[in-house]
Amino acid sequence: MTKKIYMGMSADLLHSGHINIIQKAAELGDLTIGVLSDKAIASYKRLPFLSYEQRKHIVENIKGVVKVVMQDSLDYEPNLRSERPDVVVHGDDWKEGVQANVRNKVIDVLNEWGGELIEFPYTQGISSTQLNNSLKEIGTTADVRRNTLRRLLNAKTYIRVLEVHNGLSGLIVEHAKVTKNGVNVEFDAMWSSSLTESTVKGKPDIEAVDISSRLQTLNEIFEVTTKPLIFDGDTGGIPEHFAFTVRSLERLGVSAVIIEDKVGLKKNSLLGNDVEQNQATIEEFCHKIRVGKKAQITDEFMVIARLESLILEQGMDDAIARAQSVCDAGADGVMIHSRLKDPAEILEFCTRYNKFSNRKPLVVVPSSYNAIYESELQEAGVNVIIYANHLLRAAYPSMMGVAESILENSRSLECEPQCLKIKEILELIPGTV
Repeated sequence: MTKKIYMGMSADLLHSGHINIIQKAAELGDLTIGVLSDKAIASYKRLPFLSYEQRKHIVENIKGVVKVVMQDSLDYEPNLRSERPDVVVHGDDWKEGVQANVRNKVIDVLNEWGGELIEFPYTQGISSTQLNNSLKEIGTTADVRRNTLRRLLNAKTYIRVLEVHNGLSGLIVEHAKVTKNGVNVEFDAMWSSSLTESTVKGKPDIEAVDISSRLQTLNEIFEVTTKPLIFDGDTGGIPEHFAFTVRSLERLGVSAVIIEDKVGLKKNSLLGNDVEQNQATIEEFCHKIRVGKKAQITDEFMVIARLESLILEQGMDDAIARAQSVCDAGADGVMIHSRLKDPAEILEFCTRYNKFSNRKPLVVVPSSYNAIYESELQEAGVNVIIYANHLLRAAYPSMMGVAESILENSRSLECEPQCLKIKEILELIPGTV
């Protein structure tokens, strides 16, 4: 009787090594391939370049593949119990790291019915990591970048976002990575902050930097990055102008714009009622949301409503009422803001918001209540966590310290420990050397 063979794979960047192992697996019997879902891949590394449906279609058309099923987690057990294969095939590159425990569990499950794990040597001279890096250098298209945020929201329990204000800060978000418990952790997306962009230009955070200037900054960031971007749209301006902003952002490949429910001269939210700030009526704000949604051309672009009720001390009931209204008006998400150090009011909002029948993705910016962990926000139902201004806030004191050191010592020797080595800065940007 022909043996049943099972192999799991992401199938994002297929190369000769993948074809080799598929051919070897097919020689053993009827081959079923479990193509990992976006969710499964995003649980331990970056979201794949190709969607699940694209990857499934490719694998279905490879010679030797009899059947393709979705593997919705890194854990093989659900699919193994469903398919009950005689043999599981894998490369010999998963004996260490994040997949070592997965491998051990595969062996335990197969032992229940006398199944076998066969591991073929990893093909030398080719690497998915190298291909990944090459694709990053090539860049991405507006359409691919724009769609990535929605894919991330569907694939991950929450999305981690960091502020950018120029090409260099974009490169930091693109490449920053740490390994925790064998899993790579990185930022999923970028936040184009009006505060940091105006500050880096030496201007106040009052919408003094016009949209044309901000679009130029986006171009500079997009030239050197591939990750999706959320745009801080401040108040969005008058509805008629907001419609043009939406189309401009959408054309560039921005994934979402967040606008706040305030009118008049923009003042930073963390100032609260210490300065005069005026909140738009629910009707005015919902109208602007509808105008923005009507203006967009693609299905992927998102208009997210930022609520200032807690900032302006209008109360929880007002915040919830506004959240319900903007969801009904077609907003693709809700951002709730707070300037208190205690996250209690944010968590209360989450509890009430999660009961909405038409609940949309929830965004928070834990600048003031920064002692709370991402895991706590995730458990409360938060979908997007934005670190809104930290790169520029870190850069300024460092630069000022270097400037003062040169003045103090009449030379630059003493500040060298605070600076990148000349060789490192020359190697920082591809193409410099």
